[in-house]
Amino acid sequence: MLSCIAVAGYRSLRELVVPLAQLNVVTGANGSGKSNLYRALRLLADAAQGRVVTSLAREGGLESVLWAGPEAISKAMRRGDQPVQGTPRSKPVSLRFGFGSDEFGYAIDLGLPTPSLSAFSHDPEIKRECLWNGPWMRPSGVLVERHGGVVKVRTEGQWSVVAQHIATFDSMMTHGVDPRLAPEMLLLREQMRRWRFYDHFRSDQDAPARIPQIGTHTPVLGHDGADLAAAVQTIREIGDTEALDAAVEDAFPGASVSVHGSAGRFELRMRQHGLLRPLTAAEVSDGTLRYLLLIAALLSPRPPGLLVLNEPETSLHPDLLPALGRLIVRSANRAQVIVVSHSPRLIAALRDAPGCNELTLEKELSETRLAGADDLELPAWHWPAR
Repeated sequence: MLSCIAVAGYRSLRELVVPLAQLNVVTGANGSGKSNLYRALRLLADAAQGRVVTSLAREGGLESVLWAGPEAISKAMRRGDQPVQGTPRSKPVSLRFGFGSDEFGYAIDLGLPTPSLSAFSHDPEIKRECLWNGPWMRPSGVLVERHGGVVKVRTEGQWSVVAQHIATFDSMMTHGVDPRLAPEMLLLREQMRRWRFYDHFRSDQDAPARIPQIGTHTPVLGHDGADLAAAVQTIREIGDTEALDAAVEDAFPGASVSVHGSAGRFELRMRQHGLLRPLTAAEVSDGTLRYLLLIAALLSPRPPGLLVLNEPETSLHPDLLPALGRLIVRSANRAQVIVVSHSPRLIAALRDAPGCNELTLEKELSETRLAGADDLELPAWHWPAR
């Protein structure tokens, strides 16, 4: 389980460390930085897929995502006694993401490219990566580290160079290191690759989930929800059928869901109280379809280590939110869950769950901060030095 996530230099997240529990709900006013935290988590996950530089390019490149305020914000600036102004930089330009967990921690540091004549001279460069044992980095706990293109592994207290020419756009997580020399990195990479993110399922009339699809075993719902029918049938055959039926009944009393197969194509059908025939996925309302997609995502027979939901309340009637809250709480018994939401009713439903970690974000001088957090109470965190 992740114990914290840390972000520095990304959009409004100048320097943020967020403690995590098994069930977490991230709240805050519009513009407080909730979406930035969600995107930062996705970028961190992309490091394990070897595409963090590509993902940054889709956001407009490094210059578009860097913190646009001063390098440091003084107490006088926060009090309003001094205007917010830039000062000479004391540190290199840096964009950093990391996390700590009960077992391992990881951090990646990206910076400005070295000037060159390459057509890719605007790509950010990976300057530093570290993998360590325990929730925060300390020199004695570092297991694998990367400086520029050089990767070293600690074995029985001795450092060995295992790669010397890692490309500036390649993560050590995916290139250049024999997993037999760093089994911890292989384990962590596979854990990160199983993280799941669900963000605004399509529910319009042309949504993939409304169209019959070729069905195969689907223990993990796809990000676009096209395999909804196959995912529901997989839950019925190898997952928790009782939980599936209970989730449908909780949200839509008297209703049930089944899957019809014809010529290998699966189609979701929903029987509702008072109707003489079941409705197909093409006929149900946008909110109903979105809720069924959330059921399939949350009741996966193959639960992830981390499940992140971004504004799952979108398009749902407020009366469905308590049932959604109960479904999320049930899912948190099998996976660590982070919910990003601005719905008071959903937040209230999650807040009542035992051990729920409510994280309220706020902005001060355009910087996202954790409301009510005392620096002494936040998790210990140390960034690897360049």
